[in-house]
Amino acid sequence: MKSPLISYISLFFGVFALSTSAIFVKLADAPVTITAFYRMFFAAVMLLPFLLVNKKNRKELCSLSKKHWGLGLLSGVFLAAHYVLWFESLQYTSVASSTVIVTLQPLFSMAGGYFLFKERFSKGAIIGCLLAIVGSVVIGYKDFHISGQALFGDILAFISAGVITAYFFIGQHVRNMLSLIPYSIIGYASSALFLSMLAFSQQTSFVDYSPKTWLVFIGLAFVATILGQMIFNWLLKWLSTSVISMGILGETIGTCILAYFILDEVVSFQQGIGIALILIGLVVFLLQQRNNKSIKTTSD
Repeated sequence: MKSPLISYISLFFGVFALSTSAIFVKLADAPVTITAFYRMFFAAVMLLPFLLVNKKNRKELCSLSKKHWGLGLLSGVFLAAHYVLWFESLQYTSVASSTVIVTLQPLFSMAGGYFLFKERFSKGAIIGCLLAIVGSVVIGYKDFHISGQALFGDILAFISAGVITAYFFIGQHVRNMLSLIPYSIIGYASSALFLSMLAFSQQTSFVDYSPKTWLVFIGLAFVATILGQMIFNWLLKWLSTSVISMGILGETIGTCILAYFILDEVVSFQQGIGIALILIGLVVFLLQQRNNKSIKTTSD
């Protein structure tokens, strides 16, 4: 990608699309495992025609080494685990607390980027990161509860943040050798397979849901996954996991805005302060990283 500006615009578009996740999950009248399963299953099905009609994509998939097949399948397991942990955390703690905690991925990605990919961060970038994290905490502060049940939910969300970061680190490595569609299909299909086995073991129904819930499943697959998360898979070829994880902090902002229009939830003054802090922190971080690290110009 030749323009850093285009990559950052794409990142924020993907973040806004991903922000619909919490809204869709709240509207779905289905067990969390089933919701996660259909999100991954429908996403894989929607991408399948792009694999079948493209000779280059088929050739890449057929010529994959055992190592890269293994990494692709592992990324699917991490993705499935992330959704199960996050959706389950919503059963124990508030939506705001869970969303804030699950978007604290930069804590994991910056540490992993430093040790695994030798990334270096300027003082300005670290300050920007911390500022954005503080903004997230400000947004969800009133919803944090001091109780055993809520604490358990918060812990699940925190583990979920670490798991999805591991997914992106695998993608940062594999996307250097594999195009977007094959990589995404491997991850989404293997994730759906893992989730289907989990749902089957829980003896939950795969079909007994209302038309509204089926539309929610499709919305999660198309909007939150293909227009959201898959953009991150695409950007992994040019942006590091640390930069993408920082961008995902903006999901809290998108969720607040969408909740205002769709769920009639009021955006408080405190949330406004948090949104401003996140935006300032993201701008500072991305400007610092742009100065310190060039973006690759390879094409997908």
